[in-house]
Amino acid sequence: MNWTEVNIYTTTEGIDPVCGRLLNVGVTGFVIKDAKDFEEFLQNKTGNWDYIDDDLMGLKNCETCVTFYLPDNSQGADMLAMVRTEMAELSEYDKEKKFGRLCTELANVREEDWANNWKQYFKPITVGDKLVIKPSWETYDEKTDRTIVEIDPASSFGTGQHHTTKLCLRFIEKLMKKGDRILDMGCGSGILSIAGILLGAESACAVDIDLNSTKIAAENAAKNDILPDRYTVYHGNIIGDTALREKIGGGYDMITANIVADVLIGMSPIFGDFLKDKGIIIISGIIIERCDEVMAAMDSRGFERLELIEDNGWAAAAFVKK
Repeated sequence: MNWTEVNIYTTTEGIDPVCGRLLNVGVTGFVIKDAKDFEEFLQNKTGNWDYIDDDLMGLKNCETCVTFYLPDNSQGADMLAMVRTEMAELSEYDKEKKFGRLCTELANVREEDWANNWKQYFKPITVGDKLVIKPSWETYDEKTDRTIVEIDPASSFGTGQHHTTKLCLRFIEKLMKKGDRILDMGCGSGILSIAGILLGAESACAVDIDLNSTKIAAENAAKNDILPDRYTVYHGNIIGDTALREKIGGGYDMITANIVADVLIGMSPIFGDFLKDKGIIIISGIIIERCDEVMAAMDSRGFERLELIEDNGWAAAAFVKK
């Protein structure tokens, strides 16, 4: 397997929040390069140093950087999209810009080349009992009674191959009823809400903090012949934007939220505002280590848990609004 180096540029103050966000999406190994660390080394070094390598001296004026590696496949593409969404959200909360650029860049490879490379690994897959997820550039000639969902994730999260997405899709096909209205919070490529409509939902509203994701979700809806009057897309921070929450409205039959633990906990006080009584909420994107925290947050808001499922270190759960 080939691996690609990913660099996030931040500040000394941003190291902890950036690394925390990476851990939230399952990135557990990273290298930190920080000028402050080198300054401390120069001040505290022991022994006689006649020469310091130029590369080492270069750290004195470097921009703080967190480096990690992702595989060149569809899982890596999903992970990169998750990381970029996390950095966009962190930047949104960093009003004083203490955490620097929070820019995510690939090392020694063009974005277009990397994107085209991982596409070779993204093939049509079956999910649950009713769905086939098919990339827009692939053909699917098999005769099937399954519903085919055509997705081009571009730079957004949601190929259907990540464990968290599969868990959500399984819940949707099990719990959604024909004619439901769906709210897709943190929509990414739009895969969850688009699948919902193709399985019989009346309409969907898709929301994401990343402007590019909302554009991609709308394009994917069109690829699946879903008319704009059935698929509404909004961009913004649903937690801090009261006006956006008013636009979205309430009375939804189902919410899908495949995000990360911290955001799910932050959203837990407002989930109920969007759901009708006895409405269903599906949450995912939760690393196992954070599962108890998220479940406790949902329980404290009066949601009744219907089911919790785990897969390869990730968890998803379905709740009903009492």
